[in-house]
Amino acid sequence: LFKNKFEGKISEYLNLLKHNFNDKDVDYLIEHFRDKDRRKEFFKEYKEVEMLYEIISPDAFLRAFIESYTTFAAMYKVVRKAYTKKVYVDREFQRKTCDLVKEHVDAYHILPVDEIVEINEHTIDIIKRKQGSNNTKIINLVKSIEKMADEQSNDPFLIAMAERAKLVQGYYEDRQKTTSEALDELIDAIRQNEERKKEQSKFNLDHFTFFLFKQFQSLGFTDAKEISEDIKCILSEHPDWSSSEKSMREVRKKVTFRIYKAIDDIDKVALIVDDLFSLFYKLKDKS
Repeated sequence: LFKNKFEGKISEYLNLLKHNFNDKDVDYLIEHFRDKDRRKEFFKEYKEVEMLYEIISPDAFLRAFIESYTTFAAMYKVVRKAYTKKVYVDREFQRKTCDLVKEHVDAYHILPVDEIVEINEHTIDIIKRKQGSNNTKIINLVKSIEKMADEQSNDPFLIAMAERAKLVQGYYEDRQKTTSEALDELIDAIRQNEERKKEQSKFNLDHFTFFLFKQFQSLGFTDAKEISEDIKCILSEHPDWSSSEKSMREVRKKVTFRIYKAIDDIDKVALIVDDLFSLFYKLKDKS
C-alpha cells in the first residue's frame, strides 16, 4: 500500500516541485493549495501515508522511499504552516517523521512561511522591502495580526483588524481577491490602525473608550467623547454585568438613559443599545 501510494497520487504531488524545493517551490505550493478542497485532499493523503510510515519504520523496505517521503512531509509542513488558522507548531508530526522533516527543511534552507512580523509604524516599509513572494507576505501578515490581537485582547480595534484579516484571507483562498488585492487590503488595515493609534493618543483615551467614541462619532453624536466615557464608567461600576442578570438589566437601563439624554428618539436609542450590547458581548468573548 505504501509503495502504491508513492507510485500514484503522491508522485503527482512531488512533481509540483520544479526548483529543488527552493523559495519558488514554496510560493507555488502556497498558490496551488489556496483551494480548500485541494488542501483537504492533500492533507488526507499525507496523514494516511504518515500513519503507514510510522507503523512500518524502521523496516529496510522504506530505504527506497525515504527521500520521497521526507520531501512529501516537508511539503505538508509548508502548506500546513501557511494555512492553519493559528501559529503552527511541529507537535502534529509523528515522532519518527519529525526528525526527518527537520533535516530536510534545514538542508534546503527553506524560508519560514509563518514568520511573525511586528505590527507597528514600520511594518508597511518592512513588508514592501522584504524579499519573497506576495503569497508568503499575505500569510505572514494574517498570522502576525491574529497573534497581536490574541496578545492584546483588550483592544477592540485589533480584534476588528484580525477579523478583517481573516476575511481577506478567506477571499484570497477562494480567489475572490487577487494576491495583489489581498496584500494591499492588509497593508491598508495596518495603515488605518497606525492612524487610529495616533488619533487615540491625542484624545488620551483607553482602547475601549476610544472604540466607543469612534462608534458614537460615526453615528453623528456631537458629545461622543463624553458619552463614551460615561458608558465606560457604567460598565466599570458593574463588572459582573455579563454574568449577572440583575447587573445586566441595571447596566442596560443606565446606558439607555445616558444615550437618550443625547438623542430624543427612543426607537433609535433602542437600536443603538442593542448594537452596543451585541458588541460588548462579542468583545467579552474575545478577551
